[in-house]
Amino acid sequence: MSSGTVEAYADGLCYTDLMAGYYIGAPDDVLQAIADYSAWFFVWDDRHDRDVIHGRPAAWSRLRDELHAALDAPLSHLHHEDPLVAGFSDSVARLYSYLGDDWNARFARHFHAVIEAYDREFANRTTGVVPDVEEYLELRRHTFAHWIWLDLLEPSAECELPDRVLKDPSYRRAGLLCQDFAAWYNDLCSLPKEIAGDEFHNLGISLVRHEGMTLEEAVTDMRGRIGKCITEFLAAEKEVLRLAVALDDGSTAGGRLGRAVRACLGNMRNWFSSVYWFHHESGRYRVDSWDDRSTPPYVSDQAGER
Repeated sequence: MSSGTVEAYADGLCYTDLMAGYYIGAPDDVLQAIADYSAWFFVWDDRHDRDVIHGRPAAWSRLRDELHAALDAPLSHLHHEDPLVAGFSDSVARLYSYLGDDWNARFARHFHAVIEAYDREFANRTTGVVPDVEEYLELRRHTFAHWIWLDLLEPSAECELPDRVLKDPSYRRAGLLCQDFAAWYNDLCSLPKEIAGDEFHNLGISLVRHEGMTLEEAVTDMRGRIGKCITEFLAAEKEVLRLAVALDDGSTAGGRLGRAVRACLGNMRNWFSSVYWFHHESGRYRVDSWDDRSTPPYVSDQAGER
């Protein structure tokens, strides 16, 4: 962004405020790394959108491959000519410094899947394919990066969780519910923007196209799904709290693990309030104030041209 655009829009986008609400209790350097990574993610999402709209398959394919490479060797891409790749490498290198090799490998595996999901969305949008509801919901768990945001709970709690926690049905369910809420609430709030931009990837659009709903019926359906995430999370939360008690077996390691699970669960809960706040405070969704309802005023159509 130019300095004038930064002054006009950056603070109003509230990207770093959003992360501060998600990962309460994280050390300052961890929170800064997550906030920088989150801001990068929004910029990447906008670049992807511009490449779709302006028919730049070669530019997108190049970026996709470069991000895959940077994810596996971030230190080798810190000075990449594309600032989007360089910024990604910087964020990933910092995130890789907090926990162990197993966490790093898991994060990389999850983000490789995110990149490939964005590639599938690119193909869908450039060929006019609107995924049906079930296909969309599965794809959305990757394009919203559910597993990445759940992974980042651990450096925030300064503890790498073992498989017996990560694979526990109650812990996994609570995590997915907080992320589904966030993704679907995002779909609800971004629906006007995405309809204006002829976007195909939104739960509401899939409901209209494949379930025969009117737009009003689709919005009602989305609200019902979003509300159900909240009530089901509250039930899962109780089970995870019982898990945390069971893990705290009186040993030093057990006590640390029990506290970490409580911290991660508390920040899952924070996703609900922070997502709600963000979508009503960030200028990203105030489409009525844009000259072109399909294009955020801070996005350059020249981004990605090399």
